[in-house]
Amino acid sequence: MSDKSKCNQHVFKLTRRKALKGLAAGISALAIPSRKASASVWEAFFQQHFRELSKDDLQRVLARLENEYSKEYGKKVNVKATPHIEGVKFGYGLDLSRCIGCRRCVYGCVAENNQSRDPQIHWIRVVQLEKEKGVDLSYAEHYYNPEQVPEKGHFYMPVQCQQCENPPCTKACPVQATWMENDGIVVVDYNWCIGCRYCMAACPYGARHFNWGKGQVPAEELNPDTHYLGNRPRPIGVVEKCTFCIQRTREQPGRYPACAEACPVGARKFGNLLDPKSEMRYLIENKRVFILKEDLNTQPKFFYFYAT
Repeated sequence: MSDKSKCNQHVFKLTRRKALKGLAAGISALAIPSRKASASVWEAFFQQHFRELSKDDLQRVLARLENEYSKEYGKKVNVKATPHIEGVKFGYGLDLSRCIGCRRCVYGCVAENNQSRDPQIHWIRVVQLEKEKGVDLSYAEHYYNPEQVPEKGHFYMPVQCQQCENPPCTKACPVQATWMENDGIVVVDYNWCIGCRYCMAACPYGARHFNWGKGQVPAEELNPDTHYLGNRPRPIGVVEKCTFCIQRTREQPGRYPACAEACPVGARKFGNLLDPKSEMRYLIENKRVFILKEDLNTQPKFFYFYAT
């Protein structure tokens, strides 16, 4: 092998983090005033990938973020990194025969997960479909606005992250900023996301959203109970998504995500797919169940069903 080929191989083996470190060193040498930037900015810039952090490093990162967010929003903000629970794989069920299209789930999610209000970011989209045509998304209406729901002759289908067992989004990420955890939740390390939006293009459910503006959650509306991989305030220019309310469901086994608690008709179900006595296993084994875009083999853990 020629020296040139060996050199090329070495270049392509450079990690993203090493490249950024080299870039930062060059920038700091050329721009002396940038050295006055707060230490936390540089700590965040050089931070290791979440999965590479030691326990001590992780605690320092969480403490730094809590301090930053608390100062920014003027109130105490907690940032957890609660790990997955052994023997748990989360699944979600949605009863299409009950959903009335009220969108309370959408705004319950927004309040819980600190999504931008301006511009608005919704991790859940509810579409209106015609009963005569069934689940045909080519006729879906995203912006329905009748005086009262449910509207006669229609039914409603909320769509959000399907928490795929075979997620195409994670494969598309060039820097491994997104992955599936052992409990089945697909997460994002916002400190590593470079905002390329490849994952958005790869997701067949339109479930990933680009954050265009930092600080768009009013301080008085901020939910201070956050998780590093979930609902903590996101920086501008990253992609975010539903995490089954990781800050709730990992902390209190058996607790529903915010959208399920907000549903006034009990159309949303949630539980452990590995527990034969769970609500999720019951509905999968006893109801008419289907998954969205089954032909793509993404293997969602989000199940639509008809109770009646």
